[in-house]
Amino acid sequence: MAQEACRRIRESEGGKGVVIVACTGWGQEKNRRRSQEAGFDHHMVKPVAPQALEKLLAELLTPR
Repeated sequence: MAQEACRRIRESEGGKGVVIVACTGWGQEKNRRRSQEAGFDHHMVKPVAPQALEKLLAELLTPR
């Protein structure tokens, strides 16, 4: 369901520039691959450590 939502966002106008993070209880390599194939930019496994979320947000907010 989330994968389909991600695909639809990516297909929509303006959806290519949006950062989408999968937050799931599934963390095996096959799950991460499915997230990537669906168009997610990042894959985080619940429970997400606050430090990991802070690090990701800092990276996203740092100008390149």
